[in-house]
Amino acid sequence: MPRDEWIEPERIEEEEVSAIFDEANIRPSNLSDFIGQPELKERLGIILEAARGRDQVVDHLLFAGPPGLGKTTLAGIVAQEIGAQFHITSGPAIERAGDLAAMLSKLGRGDVLFVDEIHRLPRAVEEVLYPAMEDFQIDVVLGKGVAARSIRFELEPFTLVGATTRTGLITGPLRDRFGYPFRLDFYSVNDLEQVVERTAGILGVSIDESGAYEIASRSRGTPRIANRLLRRVRDFAQVRAEGHIDQQVAADGLKLFGIDELGLDKVDLMLLQNLCTKFNGGPVGLSNLGISVGEPTETVEDVVEPFLIQNGLLMRTPRGRVATKATYEHLGMKPPPDLDLTASDDIPKLFED
Repeated sequence: MPRDEWIEPERIEEEEVSAIFDEANIRPSNLSDFIGQPELKERLGIILEAARGRDQVVDHLLFAGPPGLGKTTLAGIVAQEIGAQFHITSGPAIERAGDLAAMLSKLGRGDVLFVDEIHRLPRAVEEVLYPAMEDFQIDVVLGKGVAARSIRFELEPFTLVGATTRTGLITGPLRDRFGYPFRLDFYSVNDLEQVVERTAGILGVSIDESGAYEIASRSRGTPRIANRLLRRVRDFAQVRAEGHIDQQVAADGLKLFGIDELGLDKVDLMLLQNLCTKFNGGPVGLSNLGISVGEPTETVEDVVEPFLIQNGLLMRTPRGRVATKATYEHLGMKPPPDLDLTASDDIPKLFED
């Protein structure tokens, strides 16, 4: 589906969902069905209920966090909860200020405009967005040179919902215009187990508690990955295990598809192996590490490294990336005697003794 296609969730029927989402609608449509992120749900619920009670447009919202945690889903829930039309686009898709102006002019009162990867909006487009967010007005320049003139158009009050995986790249003026920024955290294994069980019910997959836990424990704290692994294990179970998923079937299926017990895939393991063998445990620069696994540095930094760092398998230091003792233990390798495990001590401290 094109990212800039206009969608009206309240008109989508249950039987039509499979045409929109692959195979089945595994996205929850209301806040009560959304699993995990309890503090975010409570705060968002208060904001939505208060806006409904005052019969006002919901304030602009920003959802930030790593990929796959539910930012797009939450944006759709916002529209569904307040009974508004839901319009989707993305930062890279809006190349000119005129594109944004045309989009905003089509919005009705209370509509929700969702901009994914909002940090990638061109600066010229952001300038048009500022008065639209604050005053529900846009300025359009007609003509060129000395004949140029600016015309201001009134907009219907709307709610802008932005999503970003890199909060630091959002300019201060844009970030400050959002009424509330939400930060999504990685999910616990117990929450992911509920996600797996819910998705299995929608997909009609036979799975027991141990099988759901096995998949959840290897899902890197991310619902999107949990759902993807469930589909692959379902395929494995259908062909080799009579369709039912238990702990052993889940473990065998994930092993077949290259997911180890920590949830590391081929790229993760290759990166760690190259770090330990080709670069002697580091320190090594990000670009060299990315080239060694054939991935762009942005992918390594934003997708691969966060999970490795959280699990103590990698350290970022001023001199480069460094392997840890746990890295060698996980790979079944013996750390070299000269491995520098104190590289993080080089980081300047705020207060010296």
